[in-house]
Order: sequence, then C-alpha cells, then structure tokens
Amino acid sequence: VQLQASGGGLVQAGGSLRLSCAASGRSVNTWPAGWFRQVPGKEREFVAVINWSGGVTYYADSVKGRFTISRDNAKNTVYLQMNSLKPEDTAVYYCAVDISSKLRRPSTSRYQYDYWGQGTQVTVSS
Repeated sequence: VQLQASGGGLVQAGGSLRLSCAASGRSVNTWPAGWFRQVPGKEREFVAVINWSGGVTYYADSVKGRFTISRDNAKNTVYLQMNSLKPEDTAVYYCAVDISSKLRRPSTSRYQYDYWGQGTQVTVSS
C-alpha cells in the first residue's frame, strides 16, 4: 500500500485547508485510517482517526470542533478538513492506515498503524 498525502501549505490563522490521502496498490476501505502530526523535536501525535465505514471518528481535544476527518472509499482516499487554523497547528501531517484492524474501531495510537504517507507541511501564520 502506498499513501500519498497532499493539500498542505501556508495559511493565515483562522483559515482552512483540506488534506487528502490517496491510497494506491490496494483498497484500504476495510481498514481504519488516521491523521497524525509532528513538529521538530516532538513525538508524532494523534490528530484524528476514522473507522472503515466512516461511522466512527475520534479527535484529539486540541482539534475537536475545528477538524473533520472523512473518507471516500470509492476513491480510496481519506480527508482532513481543517478549519479555524491556529499557529499551534503548524506541523507535518501524516496519514496512515492500520491493516491489522480490518472492520474494527480505529486506534488513536500511532504504534497501531502500519503504513504511512510521506507527510505534508502545514504552516499557520499569526
């Protein structure tokens, strides 16, 4: 499975971005997927995860109410809509899938995820 993340960029505080994670190689529509982020010198942290159908989602407290994770299984793609962006959202954002949890609830632990995209930089200016 190859994951290609895109949609990052530079935005002012209060702005919006939509990240996309396109999977190729095989279908990911029976596996949980998620978005994580990392800043230099810190560990990669959980942002949002979604189950295979899109019916179960979990968010980090820091993004709840501002970010929305979704997926389009027909397009083999997972999205992260980010609104009301803050400077503290600045990070490299990574998408990932958990191939060992077919049809199960998504984990919020990065260690559960097997395949990762290359990351896309999000920079929010104040």
